Amino acid sequence: MLHVPPVSGEGLSPYPIRLRVLSLGAGVQSTTMALLAAHGEIGPMPDCAIFADTGWEPAAVYEHLDWLMSGNVLPFPVHVVSAGNIRDHLLAAGEGRRWASIPAFTRTVRPAGTRIPILDDDEGELIEIGERRSAADIISIGMIRRQCTTEFKIVPIRRKVRELAGLARKRSPSFPVVEQWIGISTDEVIRAKPSFEAWQIKRFPLIERRMCRQDCMAWLRRHGYPIPPKSACIGCPFHDNARWRDMRDHDAEAWADAVEVDRALRSGLRGIRGDVFLHRSCVPLDLTDLSTAADHGQLDLFGNECEGMCGV
Repeated sequence: MLHVPPVSGEGLSPYPIRLRVLSLGAGVQSTTMALLAAHGEIGPMPDCAIFADTGWEPAAVYEHLDWLMSGNVLPFPVHVVSAGNIRDHLLAAGEGRRWASIPAFTRTVRPAGTRIPILDDDEGELIEIGERRSAADIISIGMIRRQCTTEFKIVPIRRKVRELAGLARKRSPSFPVVEQWIGISTDEVIRAKPSFEAWQIKRFPLIERRMCRQDCMAWLRRHGYPIPPKSACIGCPFHDNARWRDMRDHDAEAWADAVEVDRALRSGLRGIRGDVFLHRSCVPLDLTDLSTAADHGQLDLFGNECEGMCGV
């Protein structure tokens, strides 16, 4: 169960909160949350917002962020933090250097004639009782463990939060002194996780207000605000086909960039066997069939959301 701090009659938390900070992803939900605060519809007013810049967002996201930071939109400052340019890290990874792994897809091929052991159970233990040879190539598809959200989003935001709260290079208190607002809505409540650190509590104002993503967009329209672009890295492997296709058809620069990085990742990644692809089909991005499940009259159940910080 999510922990939402109780609030006193004056609108103040009973905890000695010294910093209220809004995690700004510059997408629909976090933008709505920030503007709700600006309108006084949720409170107390945050002390600031923090945007973690991976360096590889679409141009429309940076334009939207500039608007939010323009000085007459939000009544609190927005801090931009960064752990570097994730695109540069990925290109370096293609040359065999260390990298913060992204949830890219791997394809390994074992040729026809590969030895396959035949196993049997012997009192609870598997033993090899023979072997056979594969009649055709064996193709295996996998997904690489994700570290990018932690290294490029969560860690730089956490570092800035601790700095602003006066906790940098200090022992953490055993009680909450920071309240961090996360823009997760009711339709993705499974992504809402409590803080596991005693010095901070997480708050989910959109869930408190029972607002889903559509409610957020309706609120923005009612107040004459633009609908924010989707906030995610240009080459995020969590993109679904509709997103890739929209990029290909309407943002040629971003598409060419994603194709270049996809090609650079193909082989040579340290510790990864097989070829690496940004698209889940394990086909080069510029050759991928980007028709959607809806195009074929089916429901697309692929989980294409970043978790926690990327797309809110």
